[in-house]
Amino acid sequence: MNPADLPPELAQTTTPGLIGAVRAIAQGPLAEQAYAIDRGAYPVDVMKQLAAAGAMSAHLPQADGTPGDYGLAILAMAEAAKVCGATGFMMWCQCVAGLYMQASGNPALTGERLARHVGGETLGGTGLSNPMKSFAQIEALLLKATPVEGGYLVNGTLPWVSNLGPDHYFGAIASVQVDGACAGREMMFMLRCDAPGVTLKACPEFSGMEGTGTYSVHCKDLFVGSDDVVADPAKPYIARIRGGFVLLQCGIAAGIIQGAIDSMWAVEGQLGHVNQFLEDRPAELQAEFDALVARIMKLAETPFDTSTDYFIDVLDARAHGAELCLRAANSALMHQGARGYLMSSEVQRRVREAQFVAIVTPAIKHLRKEIARLSAEEMPA
Repeated sequence: MNPADLPPELAQTTTPGLIGAVRAIAQGPLAEQAYAIDRGAYPVDVMKQLAAAGAMSAHLPQADGTPGDYGLAILAMAEAAKVCGATGFMMWCQCVAGLYMQASGNPALTGERLARHVGGETLGGTGLSNPMKSFAQIEALLLKATPVEGGYLVNGTLPWVSNLGPDHYFGAIASVQVDGACAGREMMFMLRCDAPGVTLKACPEFSGMEGTGTYSVHCKDLFVGSDDVVADPAKPYIARIRGGFVLLQCGIAAGIIQGAIDSMWAVEGQLGHVNQFLEDRPAELQAEFDALVARIMKLAETPFDTSTDYFIDVLDARAHGAELCLRAANSALMHQGARGYLMSSEVQRRVREAQFVAIVTPAIKHLRKEIARLSAEEMPA
């Protein structure tokens, strides 16, 4: 990271390295905007600063040939999520959009478009919530793709897609239809929000995470040409990237957990005499969290391991992170008491952010369902 890539006021305060750069952004402009983001303000400037710092591209192979570092990307995401969980989530969206493009092998996606993406010149998200649920037999695939000359026509609606704006884009998967019937395969593509046939519609107001650029996306005869195709068929591609896709989400939980623990320590001097009677005390949570982070960092060394055992471990770590997130955020509220219940309190906000981590795809119930299914498949007959 070159501090010259940051605004002058941040370049003067940042410590060397990516984590120091992200910390400077998180504790500066992001901290100033966290309340507004929770109420619906999309932090485009902060997202671009984080991308320019390298926070959303650390997991990808670097221009100098250095391999991607998933552990570093997770830790960078956690630095931001510690201050604002919504921003940590949007960082994950940007990270996986970059992964889709880089891993596609499509020169139209891996060239200038990827370079602009990783630099934060353009922003994108992921529309794989519905496909991941579909592959787990939780719900039906909502987008349909009909082959036409030069590509596909896509129709359908995705109800929740995040990190979007009028000129953004995201990875999506559609079921291929031939003569009105399912062709038995899916195709993945980058869906541009400003393409003809695409309409973004505002979602109902959420209890939190309002500033995440989340929309309902409607497609009417959207043409998808070869330049936007990520994978066709999609399932073999998803099997290759699924570990990294899920593992990166651990950065969101990690930041929220550490932020919650820090807020407990913040009142220990004043309230420790009574807080000592609470369960899930900060030292206990920190020990459990540190062990989980060590486990995640080990998994991050081999994000493209396609073995079932490895993916079960990734799913279990992600589930543990979500469950610990809920416990830590709730305990932080108990430790802070009435001051933590104020609408302006970061402690109160983290409770809602933790709930989001628990329900966003893959939700805890989805994770446990997949772990049970995959474990059953691995058992000898």
